[in-house]
Amino acid sequence: MASANTSWSEENFSCSICLDVFSSPVSTPCGHNFCRTCITKYWDEQLMAVKSCLVCLISYCQTHLEPHQRVAGLKKHRLVEPMDRLEDRMCKKHDRLLELFCQTDQVCVCQFCTETDHKSHPVVPLKEEYEVKTAKLGKIEAEVQQMIQERQKNIQEIKDTVKRSKADADREIADGVQVLTALMRSIEKCQDDLNQMVKERLKSTEKQAEGLIKELEQEIEDLTNRSSEVKQLSHTKDHLHFLQAFRSQKNPPPTRDWTTVEVRPPSYVGTLRRSLDQLEETLNMEMKTLCGAAELKRVQQYEVDVTLDPDTAHPNLILSEDGRQVHDGDVVKELSDNSKRFTYHVYVLTRLSFSSGRFYFEVQVKDKTMWRLGVARESIKRIDEIIVTPETGYWTLYFDKDWLVFRDNPAVRLPLRAELQKVGVFVDYDEGLVSFYDVAARVHIFSATGCTFSEPVYPFLSLCLHEGGTNSAPLIISPVNQTD
Repeated sequence: MASANTSWSEENFSCSICLDVFSSPVSTPCGHNFCRTCITKYWDEQLMAVKSCLVCLISYCQTHLEPHQRVAGLKKHRLVEPMDRLEDRMCKKHDRLLELFCQTDQVCVCQFCTETDHKSHPVVPLKEEYEVKTAKLGKIEAEVQQMIQERQKNIQEIKDTVKRSKADADREIADGVQVLTALMRSIEKCQDDLNQMVKERLKSTEKQAEGLIKELEQEIEDLTNRSSEVKQLSHTKDHLHFLQAFRSQKNPPPTRDWTTVEVRPPSYVGTLRRSLDQLEETLNMEMKTLCGAAELKRVQQYEVDVTLDPDTAHPNLILSEDGRQVHDGDVVKELSDNSKRFTYHVYVLTRLSFSSGRFYFEVQVKDKTMWRLGVARESIKRIDEIIVTPETGYWTLYFDKDWLVFRDNPAVRLPLRAELQKVGVFVDYDEGLVSFYDVAARVHIFSATGCTFSEPVYPFLSLCLHEGGTNSAPLIISPVNQTD
């Protein structure tokens, strides 16, 4: 009897996995006992679960599911498809499966919850709410991806800006070296010219002094000879011989009145100042030419393709088919009413406007005696007489025969170096800058700074008065040619 009990005890205290006496024994809800290490290792091998028990809150493989299919008490347990983390799927209040979703409180609930705390709240099966939330999540994901792409685009734009800035900086340094080298050459030439001029003046003085010294030395020699003759004669005691020799004495050689002769040292007063004045004029011209050429080359890279808008053109104006030329037909055409059209002044705008960034265009003004061009904001007055200034929305250069002005209040009078043939206009909208260039001479004419652009601006052209045909030449929007 004791032997039988001993055998029973050994069997019941042996792990069915390692067949040894239990080490840290644990029991499963189905009543089996195992070493903790053995059962943990066994479960870690991903033995496939076939059912999960909502009473035992554990999942079973086919082998360990057998008691739930055989034992009467276990048969009453609710079995479902295998689930992970069963404890988290159970209602903490009612110990029932969370299989519904309360749309009012936005929480998962069990069937009992719908009859108590969430009574009268709209509830749907978890799968239905899952599909709704999944669709919404898909939309969020699409929006997030779009935001990511936008930010990647922003990063690329920033990198491109830095790259362009570096290229601009390199060009600026190169242009600066070129300009400053040329200016240094001008300064060196000025120094050489000053040295040469001073030396030539000194040489002239030295040459004059040398000539006078030679002349004086010759007179001294002549006078010394005369003195010797006189002394020799004065020692003669023979009266007859003395008188005869005295009578035959030659007249003394002519001499200059040296009281009126002087060597004037060259005056250098004002020489350096005049040299510096000349250098300043030269440097100003060099800087205007060199800096203007370099600056023009830089702004020309912002060329835009603009054409004239016939809907804005004054009825006198005739536009070419390509929209790049305009001339005055000197006849008012009958046109339909249009709020965009200029009705008093012979003005025209381009089709394209700009609200940010930089842009540049060139207009041929050759053979015209009057013209006006620049940019204008969108809200400018277009009927009746217009005062053209920045305050009224115009930033323009105006030419009338022999004078050139930037139209402001008061107007800024500008120098004319030669007849203008083509004018370049550059605008930096964000910096509030409008600059004008003489393209043929490749020099800067004028820049208006601190301009306030609070709305779109348009390139602007005006033919001005027809003047009986003397100002009939067209204005032409020309393509940029950097080799001009």
